[in-house]
Amino acid sequence: MSVPTPPPLLMSRLDVERIESLLETPAAQAVDTSALEAELERAQVVEPGELPPDVITMNSTARFRDETSGEEHELTLVFPRDADGSAEKVSILAPVGSALLGLRVGDAIEWPVPGGRTIRLHVLSIRYQPEAAGEPHR
Repeated sequence: MSVPTPPPLLMSRLDVERIESLLETPAAQAVDTSALEAELERAQVVEPGELPPDVITMNSTARFRDETSGEEHELTLVFPRDADGSAEKVSILAPVGSALLGLRVGDAIEWPVPGGRTIRLHVLSIRYQPEAAGEPHR
C-alpha cells in the first residue's frame, strides 16, 4: 500500500515567522518538531491578506473528521501559551495541530501520532479564520 501524497499547504508569512521563533524556544525543543518543520519547508507561504478563507491558519477554528475512528472534532489551533488544556484548543506542537496547519476545507492528510499509529484527518469546515475576519495579527 503506497503512502498518499500529502495535500499542498498554504501558510501565512506571519504564522511561519511566529512558528519559526517558537521552534527556537525550550518548550519546542523538548518535543519532536521534525514533522512540523517538514510541513513549514513544503508550504507555499503568502501574505496574510492573500490567504483564502478555507485555509487553517494559527488561531483558526476548524471542524475535521478522524477517518480512522469516524469521530468529528472542532478545534482551535493555538500557540502553546494559549493551549489551556481544554478539549477545544490544540497546540501547534501537538501532532494533530501540526497536521492541520495549512490544510484547506476538503483536504485529508495521514499523520503519525504517538504510539506508532497513523490517523487520517479530513477537514470539513472552518468556523473562524483570523485573516478572513480581518484580524491577521491574532
